[in-house]
Amino acid sequence: MRLRLDDEACQVGLGECLGRALQGRGRVYLVGELGAGKTTLARGVLRAYGHRGAVKSPTYTLVEPYELDGKRVYHFDLYRLGDPEELEFIGGRDLLGDDALSLIEWPVRGEGWLPGPDLRIELDVVGEGREAVLEAHSAHGEAALARLAAMPAVTEWCRAAKPGEGAP
Repeated sequence: MRLRLDDEACQVGLGECLGRALQGRGRVYLVGELGAGKTTLARGVLRAYGHRGAVKSPTYTLVEPYELDGKRVYHFDLYRLGDPEELEFIGGRDLLGDDALSLIEWPVRGEGWLPGPDLRIELDVVGEGREAVLEAHSAHGEAALARLAAMPAVTEWCRAAKPGEGAP
């Protein structure tokens, strides 16, 4: 699924819809350069579960846990991860279980240790907006994308990106 996100409100709105579609569980890899909107999308996902406070990227702590509406959500930022094995020392195996939702920025830094994603979302800066490419990598991811595509709110915030549209 490829979507054009014209502004920050679109990114947050997509995140909220995505949070509902994931139903509080799964692993989502958030991929993109600095400033592409990974944390903004994560903020929207957290809003789907009732979080109204600030959301900042846990760059130095590696993970920020949230207990929301009976759901456990973990927001990882692996940008400063020195070695994937560091995830073992922070209890990564327990945090990345199937009964929680994990949003993982910079998953390439945990390569070889991280379990595979249910969804991979690549964000690219395109003009003043962003383009999001969502790919399912599991049955749960496929079901979440199907639920997402069926949500009328997605078309309110996003428009389908045409092939070739966007960055050169």
